[in-house]
Amino acid sequence: MKADDLHRRLDALWRMESPKLLARLARITGNIDTAEELAQDVLLAALERWPREGVPDNPAAWLMTAAKHRGIDHVRQRQLHARKQDEFGIELTLHGADMQGDDAQRFADDDIGDDLLRLVFASCHPVLPMDSRVALTLRLLGGLSTPEIARAFLQQEATVAQRIVRAKRALASAQVPFEVPRRTELPERLEAVLEVLYLVFNEGYAATSGEDWMRPALCEEALRLGRVLAGLLPREPEVFGLLALMELQASRIPARTRADGSPVLLAEQHRARWDRLQIQRGLQALAHARQLGGDDGRYVLQAALAACHARAPRFEDTDWAGIAALYARLMHVAPSPVVEINRAVAVGRAQGAAAALPIVDALAADAKLSGYAPLPAVRGDLLEQLGRRDEARDEFARAAALTGNTREREALLARAAACASA
Repeated sequence: MKADDLHRRLDALWRMESPKLLARLARITGNIDTAEELAQDVLLAALERWPREGVPDNPAAWLMTAAKHRGIDHVRQRQLHARKQDEFGIELTLHGADMQGDDAQRFADDDIGDDLLRLVFASCHPVLPMDSRVALTLRLLGGLSTPEIARAFLQQEATVAQRIVRAKRALASAQVPFEVPRRTELPERLEAVLEVLYLVFNEGYAATSGEDWMRPALCEEALRLGRVLAGLLPREPEVFGLLALMELQASRIPARTRADGSPVLLAEQHRARWDRLQIQRGLQALAHARQLGGDDGRYVLQAALAACHARAPRFEDTDWAGIAALYARLMHVAPSPVVEINRAVAVGRAQGAAAALPIVDALAADAKLSGYAPLPAVRGDLLEQLGRRDEARDEFARAAALTGNTREREALLARAAACASA
């Protein structure tokens, strides 16, 4: 394999596997900075050895084994020098020697049962502001880059980068141990954990950058963690609301791309390819969330929106008026310019483009949306529906210039070209 091909393969593998490696290393060492350093050592080892020895048959397992060995070596060295032996909780069995004392009791009390979810809860520490908790966790354990996180927050990359650095410094300054919270401490961290899973899933469902329209591995991991969380906290309506939303959205994944990887928009999707079993699971989770009293929860409302699409046998049968009403309720619960853009789309479908265009135009002054590609894309769609094709072409071209995703850019440029030739 050529060096460039190997590096591309390793880069793709690293994006998928590094959160799991970091979670395992942080669990072994009890320190996130140490875990990051050891994870980078593993990456360097792969870059050095794989060109000489060839790519292993199971490269993900190779990375995890190398990570565990480095974590164990680090703990051995720390114990050997008898320094800070009680500073962190360590889950470790070396040559049949089980944990004893406080460490054993700490992990006996661990009810989470999943390495990555444990570390999501651990990094969402209440000593940090909510946005810092989410940004730090997305960077460390969600595997998202700083530009991807910035897009999710509708903020500048430099702002997000500084927030992540300050969050790590704040944890270090407060001498917060990187350990699994006890069950009684989970509720105060739940809001941040849910937002992390939500944003990781969204990045998988509509990738911010890169060659692919989607990153299904991120969707699968967020869904897996959501299912674990639902089993852990069966009385939390928003947990089931988020799970329902992810199940319903993920049901469309098989129909969202063509064989060549190009995107298929909702109106053009073959609904026979939607996963009906997954839709049923999503509807059941939504019903359970409502039974728990979560009708007006942020994630429950979004799941209800996804359910409207899932229940429509054809695009033409979609209850757009009901969707617009749900977006209005969501704006009251969790106001956001992104929600307002989506409400405009629903209004346009229910009442016509002329009714929706003023909503979109009113958002143009929002500085948060200055680099947000969906805003000119939606405006271009509305203008095209109104027959204002020259203006629509300019909006599609502007949206294409703003997106970092290759597939999305190609689709937008194709729409711009279609407006120019009409």
